[in-house]
Amino acid sequence: MLTHGSILVSLLWLVEQIPTPPPLAKRQRGRQETYSDKLFVKALIVMIIRRLYTAYALLSFLEQADPVAQQLRPLLTEHGRFPTRRTWERRFEKLPARLPALIGCLGRHLVTLLQPWAAQGHAAAVDSTPLRANGGVWHKKHRLAGEVPHTSIDTAATWSKSGYHGWWYGWKLHLAVVVGSVWLPLAAEFTIASDADNVIAPKLLTQLPMAVRYVLGDTHYNTPELRQECAWHNRELVATRRGPYPHRDGGVEVRRSFHTLRSLAIEPFNGVFKNIFEWRGQMPVKGLKRCQLFALGAILLYQIVLLYQHQRQQPVGVGIKALLRAA
Repeated sequence: MLTHGSILVSLLWLVEQIPTPPPLAKRQRGRQETYSDKLFVKALIVMIIRRLYTAYALLSFLEQADPVAQQLRPLLTEHGRFPTRRTWERRFEKLPARLPALIGCLGRHLVTLLQPWAAQGHAAAVDSTPLRANGGVWHKKHRLAGEVPHTSIDTAATWSKSGYHGWWYGWKLHLAVVVGSVWLPLAAEFTIASDADNVIAPKLLTQLPMAVRYVLGDTHYNTPELRQECAWHNRELVATRRGPYPHRDGGVEVRRSFHTLRSLAIEPFNGVFKNIFEWRGQMPVKGLKRCQLFALGAILLYQIVLLYQHQRQQPVGVGIKALLRAA
């Protein structure tokens, strides 16, 4: 049951309701974690919405005499304890590795609630979208010489090239999105820009719902290894073929239809996602782990907003940017 109050507070309450992956069967060595991952997911949501990109900025915000900040602080307390700044920093460093599993778990839950395939086939589209690094670019000649000509350069990022975007310096956000009645991300990974799409794709496939029967991708995903990976999960990979156009084989019309469906799902979602979080220019932070934290956290936040709209009986997937601005 959602409480009455600000949208931001309601979104944090929803975090307690989302399903989580099963815990590791083997107990980890060393000191056990005092606080749950959900506590830090809540804090990450606050940071993304309020554009607070460090633990220090988060704690400074929570100390303000603002009514919303005063409502949020108890929600970021667990077992009667509030984490120290160092605890926030250490757990934010660990959280990126756990976010893909959380995104996959919530994606499968949302498929059950929203029924996006009620009127069509069970397909998911896979693709990557570029996110440019914060600051300047590190040219190859300087990288080979070991020179960093400007302090604004994020040296953890890399170069990549696509037919549409050309060359860019930064990162890749790899996504699997429902081809259905709502733009619903099912799986996500965040890597350096030079990582190949087909190499990262198996991680996305492991998070897809069992109901997915068709995986739609472009030429980069058309590899024997990925086709075999799909076959193991009883799925059909439909990907653009290499070679000069026009293709004249027997399956060209079927692939063209699937490619149209893919273009209506993954490409609009990429644009909407970047528009909502205003990341068309550059990532707001530097470093692989910090960029992973905020990019994957934004995907999880998008999913939570869909759940919020569903529970409030609002049009799902409509007006998300305005909703987050009002939070």
